[in-house]
Amino acid sequence: MGVLGAIAKHLDTIIGPGTMLLYPLYASMRAIESPSSLDDQQWLTYWVLYSFMALFELSCWKVLQWVPFWGYMKLLFCMWLVFFNGAAYIYGNIVRKYVKIGNYMMVNSNYPESQRKVLEMMSLDARNSVEQYIDRYGPDAFERVIKAAEKEAKKH
Repeated sequence: MGVLGAIAKHLDTIIGPGTMLLYPLYASMRAIESPSSLDDQQWLTYWVLYSFMALFELSCWKVLQWVPFWGYMKLLFCMWLVFFNGAAYIYGNIVRKYVKIGNYMMVNSNYPESQRKVLEMMSLDARNSVEQYIDRYGPDAFERVIKAAEKEAKKH
């Protein structure tokens, strides 16, 4: 049990760097290169949460050294953030509700002006859905949807 016990005792230090740093770095670089903004949100949120956790650890290290399973709890939390889209979940269900930083909305500048105006008025979730629709069916299909909605609005 000597080797297995040592591995079990230090599991968080063995797989932690790969789980909390290497894979997220790789996934973040892939997200930068992908055209979708959904993965950007996941990984930007992960790094914000990871930074908060690092600041928490730095400021509370004297207390955390007495918490027996802190390393394992941190590892499990980061695994949830990384492998189960926990970062996007926390952002969508907690951070977005309580923290609003300005009125900043990034809309892809490749869209025509009329589409950009519509996208800027939408929530982030709605905008992500529309961007997926545009990626799947093309900008002309979205333009037809806008015109149909305008026509319907004029009727009422």
